[in-house]
Amino acid sequence: MTITPTTLTRAAGAAAVLAGLIFIGVQINHPHLDATSIGTTEVVLRNSLKVLMAALTLAGITGMYLSQVRRNGLLGLVGYLVLGVGYLTIMSTTFVAAFVLPAIAETNPGYVNDVASVATGGKAIGDIGALQIADQVQGIGYLAGGLIFGIALYRARVLTRWATVLLAVGGVISAALTVMPDAFYRLLAFPTGIAMIALGYSLWRTARTTQPAVVRTPRVATAGS
Repeated sequence: MTITPTTLTRAAGAAAVLAGLIFIGVQINHPHLDATSIGTTEVVLRNSLKVLMAALTLAGITGMYLSQVRRNGLLGLVGYLVLGVGYLTIMSTTFVAAFVLPAIAETNPGYVNDVASVATGGKAIGDIGALQIADQVQGIGYLAGGLIFGIALYRARVLTRWATVLLAVGGVISAALTVMPDAFYRLLAFPTGIAMIALGYSLWRTARTTQPAVVRTPRVATAGS
């Protein structure tokens, strides 16, 4: 298979769609997180899918930025970098939740409960170390990055505009939901998830319809032909 810019752009669009679907799906009927549930098969599977979601999102937003890099301008670059840092941090903290916390849940349940509380918008009773800073970084990256990148995509006028607006305001909606109970906190994935699905499909469709035309060189008649 020949790897072309169009192929990579369409792959990035598909990655964004899949990321949005996972982002929404893993939050549906999500059990309460604590030292008891963190090691169950269901929660480990959900957290593993969140790691995959973050990786796919990084691929998706990279395609969105590079496919219209001139139109995105400096604002798009800033938004892409901030949002990228946010999702890199999300991938890292979720990896810890999926593969580290279950191993220490029995020996240090207090620490696990504090990490779970912070991860769902609560506060830690004890010291959770660098994970406290990581949670703040991912929050800023997710909120500010989504806002800036969404505005840049809206101004570029290439991808579905209502989805760019939803990406931009999704962070604001998420900030409001963080002060609500855990059941409402899970809804924060929906605005961004829907935006990623729509933007990914729009990116895939745009790449499909903007394939470069094949230029055929006309044959030059030679003497005696």
